[in-house]
Amino acid sequence: MTQHKRPAVHNAMWPGLVGKGPDSEPPIDLETMLNLTAAAEVKGNKFDGVDLFLSLPHVDIDSTRDDLVLLADGIAERNLVVGSLVAPVWPPTGGGSAMGSEEDRKSFLAQVRKACAIGKMLRDIGIRRYGIVRIDSASNPSDWAKDPIGNTKRIAETFREACDIAEGYDERLAAEGEICWGGMHSWKRMVELLEMVNRPKTIGFQADMAHSLLYTLGYNAPEDRLLPENFDWTRQDVLMEALKKITDALRPWTIDFHVAQNDGTVHGSGSHDKTGRHCPANDPNGKMDIVKVAGLWMRDEDNVATRAYEHICWDGCMFPNATMLAPETWHDVLGTLIAVRDAHGWD
Repeated sequence: MTQHKRPAVHNAMWPGLVGKGPDSEPPIDLETMLNLTAAAEVKGNKFDGVDLFLSLPHVDIDSTRDDLVLLADGIAERNLVVGSLVAPVWPPTGGGSAMGSEEDRKSFLAQVRKACAIGKMLRDIGIRRYGIVRIDSASNPSDWAKDPIGNTKRIAETFREACDIAEGYDERLAAEGEICWGGMHSWKRMVELLEMVNRPKTIGFQADMAHSLLYTLGYNAPEDRLLPENFDWTRQDVLMEALKKITDALRPWTIDFHVAQNDGTVHGSGSHDKTGRHCPANDPNGKMDIVKVAGLWMRDEDNVATRAYEHICWDGCMFPNATMLAPETWHDVLGTLIAVRDAHGWD
């Protein structure tokens, strides 16, 4: 018997695609990811839903309503629902840089519009009752660094236009802070960008524990690192203090949350390079006490549950296919999510 019934627990489907491809391992199709998710069970508990990546070969960003009805039927048959959606805003998937040319920005915003339209259709169909549309700057830190002030301003302008679009579909956007996205590559820059956009009712932050851990190490932003070089990872008190500084700054903006583990290294594969290394839930090299760190995001300064989102999601990007296809992987993930909800959830 679990301690709490909320938030719902979801599994991300995009680890079947991200980092996969011609120069890596083959992608894992959506049907397989759904089956692995639906099969997992821990003491009578199962996953409540999935978060989706709106790009082929999983979900076509140009899906028709009939396509989405078919998708929804397949998900519902597995006793799952849909939560958050990832908009494919990057150039390789039809988007463009949020700080790029007018054509780039137009492509970026077109993908946001399509994603928000799909979100609304999935709500109308009845398979989706909560969740956000995820975006990022679709730009890299080195290009951003050529004009930090101008490029941050440009990204903010693009994000404000994206907010206008989202509001037309009754959607909310969440920007995922990750060291590989220019203007979002450090915790200070992420706060600065959100404040510059200044649309807190429409755009917020998607926190991912694996990525936020790397914020403490200052990859791509040494001036903002919080932990010393050659940090002694046995000093969990120092780690928690650094993570608290980040969560205190970004928690008020957080409207979507990924539970994850990280071994403290930068990793990437395929077309998704130099990003947070997500580790299995019970990885012996994992640097965080997952349940304890999740509490920094899920509880406010008074130690009260924020209730800022209706579901939490596990993100397992960069898992090898052998790990992804092993049923015990998702049993362990589900058990971890239940433990997080037991510690920090509500009814």
